[in-house]
Formats: sequence, structure tokens, C-alpha cells
Amino acid sequence: MTRIERALPEDAGEILTLQRAAYVAEAQLYGDPFIAPLVESLQRMRATIETATVLKALAGDRIVGAVRGQLADRAGIVGRLVVAPDHQGRGIGTALLKAIEGELSPMVDAYDLFTGHLSEGNLRLYRRLGYRETRRERVHDHLTLVHMRKPA
Repeated sequence: MTRIERALPEDAGEILTLQRAAYVAEAQLYGDPFIAPLVESLQRMRATIETATVLKALAGDRIVGAVRGQLADRAGIVGRLVVAPDHQGRGIGTALLKAIEGELSPMVDAYDLFTGHLSEGNLRLYRRLGYRETRRERVHDHLTLVHMRKPA
């Protein structure tokens, strides 16, 4: 059984390792080993845990998923939803996304997130959970970000 809790600063190293493992497939998909989640520093991860809402999914004592959320005006910005490759397909991503929405819900009118245009699994998950595309942003020749929003 997986449980979801608030991440602590001392979780930064394990979450960073998980994030890197989860984003390797994205880096390969886009042919870019320098995507932001792969080059984030331990100090930055720790600072994010201290200043944003970061949730972790635990299977026993192992962190098998994480997500972060922060406020921007009346929007909840959801980011870096990650699940350990060996735990994907078990509903952990869905549970984390619903949990971060729950954490942010009293303070927001909508939730915003983005993913890459080739990330079909992510796009399917977000659409299934009520997110709708609002715009596309071309950031490189090989990458277009799909911005999505869901009313709170």
C-alpha cells in the first residue's frame, strides 16, 4: 500500500534520485539529456521542499513518487510529477496529482501544469483527470510544451 505525505528537507536527495530516474525516458524521448529535472541541484531541491508544497509517495520506507505545487495568484502550479519506473502503472501518479490538488484547493481557482508534446502517457493522464490544453509553447526545435488547466 502506498501512502502520501509531505516531503521533508532531508528527503531531497532521495526525491532528486527518483526524479532523475523518472525523467530519463523523457530525456530520451526528446533527445535532450539536459532537461531541467535532470540537472536540478540538491540545494535547489531542498529549497523547493522548504518553500513549496512537495508531496512524496511511500511504499514502505522507499519514496516511489513525488509532486510539487505552488501558488501563483489564484492558480495552483503543479510540477515535477514523478513515479519510480518500477512502480509506474499502479495509480501512484493519479493519487499524487489528486493529493496536491487537495493541498492547494482552498487557495486556488484552477490548477495549471505543462508537459512535452510527445509525452503521450502524461497527456492521457492529465486529460483523464480533467485538465484541458490551453496553449502550446515551442521552446526548442525538438520540444513544444503543452500547457493545461483544470478548474478547482
